[in-house]
Amino acid sequence: MNKILVTGATGNVGRHVVSQLAAAGLDVRAFARRPERVQAGVEAVRGDLDVPETLEPALKDVESVFLLWPGFSTGNAAEVVSAIAGQARRVVYLSAYVPGDEHGASHYGDIERLIRRSRLGWTFLRPGGFAANTLGWADQVRQGVVRWPYGEASRALIHERDIAAVAVHVLTSAGHNGAAYSLTGPGELTQAEQVRVIGEAVGREVRWEEQPPEEARERLLAAWGDETFVRSALTTWESFVTTPERATDTVERLLGRPALSFRQWAEEHAADFR
Repeated sequence: MNKILVTGATGNVGRHVVSQLAAAGLDVRAFARRPERVQAGVEAVRGDLDVPETLEPALKDVESVFLLWPGFSTGNAAEVVSAIAGQARRVVYLSAYVPGDEHGASHYGDIERLIRRSRLGWTFLRPGGFAANTLGWADQVRQGVVRWPYGEASRALIHERDIAAVAVHVLTSAGHNGAAYSLTGPGELTQAEQVRVIGEAVGREVRWEEQPPEEARERLLAAWGDETFVRSALTTWESFVTTPERATDTVERLLGRPALSFRQWAEEHAADFR
C-alpha cells in the first residue's frame, strides 16, 4: 500500500504535485471537484472536502495524503483529519507562513493542531507569498497600470512548481516526519518591482499606482466576501513595508537546486497577462 492521494488536485499547486508524481511513475490518485480536469492517465475521483463522506472512498489503499484545505475557516477539518487518520499513515499539509501569528491563531494553525493530535505522521509546508497571486493583477496589467495598496511591501514570492516539488520530495523520501518547512522564493521584491518584472515579461511598460488601503478594502471585500480575511491581508501587506518577508534557503536545501525566481515565474506565465 503506497498510493498517494492528492487533494486540490486541479489547483495551482495540486496539479503540479499530481503531474510530478505521475512523471516519476508513482501510484497517485487525484481528488477533485472536477476530476475531468485531471491530466490524462492519472486515476481521478470526484470529491469535495466540504462533503467529508466523499473522502473516505478516495482513501482506500492510500498510505500518504497531500492535504490542501479549501477556504478561510476550519469548517469540518476535524472530521476530515479523522477520516485521513483512519486509513492513511502520513499527511503533508500545505499550511502557510502567517506573519504575526506565532501562536497559530489562524485556521492554518488550527488544522496543524488537529493533525498533530492525530495518529498521523506529518510534515507541514509553510510557504509565504505565492507568485501566482499576482495573477489577480492581470486585467490591470493589460491596461498598463496596476493600482493597489502598499507598493513598497516586499516579499520573496514562491513559484507554485517549487511548492509542489518540495511536497513530492517530502512524500517520497524519509526524514521529514515532524518537520515544518518555511518556503519562499530566492529573493525579495516589492510589489511595485513585481509589476515592473511582469511588464518586462510581457513586453510592455506597466506602472504602479498607489491605492488607498480603504479603497482596496472595499474592492477586496466585494471579491472575497470575508471581512476578517480582507483585514488580515491588508495588515500583512502593510507589515511587509517595514518588515520584508525574507527569503529562506529551504527549497534549495531540500531539492539541491536554487528556488525558481519571480522573473522565471513571470516569463512562464506571460500569456496569462497578455
